[in-house]
Amino acid sequence: MTHSSDVEEINYLTNFRKKLHQFPELSGNEQQTAQTVVNELKLCNPTTIITKLGGHGVAAVFNGGLKGKTILFRAELDALPIIEENTFEHRSKYVGISHKCGHDGHATILIGLARILKTNPLLSGKVILLFQPAEENGNGAKAVLTDEKFKPLKPDFVFALHNVPDYDQGTIIVKTNSFTPSVTSLKITLKGKTSHAAEPENGINPDMALQELISAIKSLDDNNTDSETFSVITTVYATLGSKNYGISADYAELHFTIRCWTAHQLNDLKEKICTLTKSISKNHQLKHTLNWFCEFDSNNNDNEAVDYIVKAAAHNAFKVIEKQTPFKWGEDFGAFTQQFKGAMFALGAGKQTPALHNPDYDFPDEIIETGIKIFYAIYKNILNND
Repeated sequence: MTHSSDVEEINYLTNFRKKLHQFPELSGNEQQTAQTVVNELKLCNPTTIITKLGGHGVAAVFNGGLKGKTILFRAELDALPIIEENTFEHRSKYVGISHKCGHDGHATILIGLARILKTNPLLSGKVILLFQPAEENGNGAKAVLTDEKFKPLKPDFVFALHNVPDYDQGTIIVKTNSFTPSVTSLKITLKGKTSHAAEPENGINPDMALQELISAIKSLDDNNTDSETFSVITTVYATLGSKNYGISADYAELHFTIRCWTAHQLNDLKEKICTLTKSISKNHQLKHTLNWFCEFDSNNNDNEAVDYIVKAAAHNAFKVIEKQTPFKWGEDFGAFTQQFKGAMFALGAGKQTPALHNPDYDFPDEIIETGIKIFYAIYKNILNND
């Protein structure tokens, strides 16, 4: 695999990554990013390029001449609504939007893989390079999977990586079963009746119910990662009434994010929260609504797929860490691993790299080559086992 180790090739890919970083787009709006990817893929002579997958998604399909397994590798296109604090030359040109999760780097790794497949054509099987939209809001994977253009592809294996700061650069972090949790966001509304602020007894103010709900829901939290009932319930937003000092409030809103290791655990927790909200609202004579959104399925890593990752790491003499508990962040690649045999793994971004979603984060270009090499070795290992 001489191209990935060639300085000129890495410089080319680094420049491509920085171009993506300069022009970030939010979930569902990745039109320019997708076009930049398509223009680059055309230089790699794939058998087919599929566009507008589940929105602005792109898939490059490389067919071998003989029968064999179909392997999908996935990266993401979208950025985050975060103001970038970096001052380097390739900083975001759009105020309030930036690549703070490394999706620019993940996409570049797939472009690097496409460039290798151009010079080392498949002998058998099929490789799909999927550039997925809207990962950050949890909508993209499901939209791709339900797109009629995707359904004929039918991968035998699906793989994805995510860079993780606070691990040595180039380290491969693996785990069987749940790799990331099931995650959902929740909005609760409470509706009562206004009254004069001097006579709150003539209205129905949701203030006490709001406090009770926060306390009751937070009591379900179990942030012990070793616990079978692990759950993280985070209050992200709350509001009550308005700044009208003669009026006793009639409306409150409460927002949480909730995460559990498995979908089953999350569903149980959702039922408990629904029961609590209904009971507390009724006790305070309030109308209520619950709205669940931004849902991420847990990544269910298949043992065989994880073995292929470990073998690929060994082939390249990369250090492997077997994680004992899942990562706590959500990742919508779980929608793929719930349907297909596959796995997600983590790629160490460096101990000194700022945390994901921090305003000063930037994907470390030093690990582009590592990502390409491990994806390529996974594909070769599966192909050789056909």
